[in-house]
Amino acid sequence: MNKTPYQPIVPENMDDINFLDSNLQNCPYHAYKMLRDDAPVWIDPVTGFYVVSRFEDLREVLLDPKRYSNDMRSGGGSSRERMNSARATKMARLYKDKGWVPGATLAGRDDPNHKQLRAIFNDAFRPKRIQAMDSFVRDTAYRLIDAFIADGRCDWVKQYAVPLPLIVIGQQMGVPEQDIWQIKLWTDAWVQRLGMMQTEAEEQWSVEMEIQAQHYFQAIFERLRKQPDETLLSDLVNQVIPEWGRPLTDNELHAETMADTFVGGSETTTNAIAYGMKLLIENPLVWQQLKSDPDQYLRVFCEEVVRLEGPVQGLFRLATTDIQLHGITIPKGAMINIRYAAANRDERAFECPAEINLEREKPGRHLGFGSGVHHCLGAPLARRELYWAFHALCSQVEEMRFIEGENSFEVAPNYSLRALKELHIEFDVKTSRGSV
Repeated sequence: MNKTPYQPIVPENMDDINFLDSNLQNCPYHAYKMLRDDAPVWIDPVTGFYVVSRFEDLREVLLDPKRYSNDMRSGGGSSRERMNSARATKMARLYKDKGWVPGATLAGRDDPNHKQLRAIFNDAFRPKRIQAMDSFVRDTAYRLIDAFIADGRCDWVKQYAVPLPLIVIGQQMGVPEQDIWQIKLWTDAWVQRLGMMQTEAEEQWSVEMEIQAQHYFQAIFERLRKQPDETLLSDLVNQVIPEWGRPLTDNELHAETMADTFVGGSETTTNAIAYGMKLLIENPLVWQQLKSDPDQYLRVFCEEVVRLEGPVQGLFRLATTDIQLHGITIPKGAMINIRYAAANRDERAFECPAEINLEREKPGRHLGFGSGVHHCLGAPLARRELYWAFHALCSQVEEMRFIEGENSFEVAPNYSLRALKELHIEFDVKTSRGSV
């Protein structure tokens, strides 16, 4: 059945903006511009969140963790809990009865607690370890593209964008590669719940799927306590945090394993790889420039993808005091939605921000990986995954096209993340293909 591409919604005024509307989510950039220009601090009438959208304002928020806290549990609960506290209580009971109530994630902590836990991850993502993994990332990218290159077509999302980062983080965590599709089902359930757009029955399904994942990983935790190895998961299980005088509890381990490793280590990179291909097909001159000299342009292209089609559209902070910003009082205890994807297209910060520019100065200046103490710790690895994903493409493929009638280009409904459901493409293979 042929699929009809979505028609972007262009809001006429701010009353038309609803970031829980899946149609608006397909192309939110008109709404972002309206907010940047007319309401840089906007009180969302649907959620009650204070939405901040300008680049310099986001920088201020991200660099001031004392006034803008990550610890939602200290101020009334997460965004989901605030929107429906009764449902949140039901879900917490389900975790308690059948699995483990997840502890606070790394992203949900403030210093010094955050810094103390992050030290475990810092070791795993230090430059020498990323460098040591580079050949594995490269070989995985080429292996995956070789699996479908002779077909002349593929679902770029399912066959390439999804498995590449999942295989890489799975290798770091020490799980078998054949288990990645089961893990993908679990991370999808987690992400859908994060997106705040599920019915109660759908959210219960997500929780039950996460509990399945908990039992899968619990067996690994117990094995690693008896037989430690060289994996990141073994470090998480066994390393004693000096300031705490203990290693992580099971509840804390389940939060870190799902949120900060498998979701954080795969979902955003998957979405960037997917949108990178879409942008290349939509911008053939950029593709010609990129493949003419990948060594010169690939790194800038990867940064432009993250900036233009931010896998993370926005996350949250908690106001720890009354804050004045653009004439608006953000009261103590308010939930602030920092809209990265809006800031990364701010005309005040970037020249021609809606365009890909492979000659852009300071291409890494965007906020796609955050900033400050909560800057994405996996950013160096994500950049290598993106680099090799598109290096393999440049080496193997001459031209690409969307397969007519097979793409709707719809994103998965989600308040915080941006993910293409599928991307069916066809391509012409280079007569003289490159090699690793």
